[in-house]
Amino acid sequence: MSGRVMVLGSLNVDLVTRVERHPRPGETVRGEDLQRLAGGKGANQAVAAAAAGADVAMVGCVGDDAGGTAYRARLERLGLDVTGLRVAQDVPSGHALVHVADDGENTIVVVPGANDALDEREVAAVDALGPGDVLLLQLEVPFRVVCVAARRAASRGARVVVNLAPYAALPPDVLALADPVVVNEPEMQALAESGAQPRSLLVTFGANGASWDGDTEPAVAVPEDEVADTTGAGDAFCGALAAALAAGRDRSESLAAALAAGADAVRRTGAQADPYL
Repeated sequence: MSGRVMVLGSLNVDLVTRVERHPRPGETVRGEDLQRLAGGKGANQAVAAAAAGADVAMVGCVGDDAGGTAYRARLERLGLDVTGLRVAQDVPSGHALVHVADDGENTIVVVPGANDALDEREVAAVDALGPGDVLLLQLEVPFRVVCVAARRAASRGARVVVNLAPYAALPPDVLALADPVVVNEPEMQALAESGAQPRSLLVTFGANGASWDGDTEPAVAVPEDEVADTTGAGDAFCGALAAALAAGRDRSESLAAALAAGADAVRRTGAQADPYL
């Protein structure tokens, strides 16, 4: 029987505009259109896991504002369990300011807001996990919460997957619990420079595929003229990976499913399919 995926992480309201090219320091460029989209690495990955067929619980915090209310309702409509999604009082929901250039590359400024309010109340949700379940973590929420959640989930027999993004150094014991630690190339370099050695490491190489402890899988080719936005590719990858692992698929199958989801994500605008709030 398939396990469930629990994602403990961030939820952001993404304010997205398109630019011809990214501005240089001190320069102003013209943006075209402004969209309010659902984002945040945690929620992006949770929605991707649900789209891949997993039973998903989203654990995190939104603010007591219109964006937070809309986000919670949206996740419920998508079939996610939001019992562990707390409304933090007197703080805004997290936001991200996203600039997408004509070549599909993006720059992002994150304002954490309610994401910084995660505490032991969110960690308590991990007690529902057991063998066969997957806890998926990222680093847009307080590190102490990530660490305690990883340790508690592992002690209950759940599989822990850590997306080390945005990169920060985690304690060696937390890295050792993860199967796998997921990083892109810059994060891999930072991890190597730190001297840390996870027991299981999955590195994504964009259009060049991915490698899991030396086992490589080629990327799903996407023609250049079909690349709309790379914003959510990594999150789609992680969510689909967690869903495949919870379904009991092996490394090769899980990696292939994750790469396919990442390729599909770059063909659309926004980090989530139908992401409008």
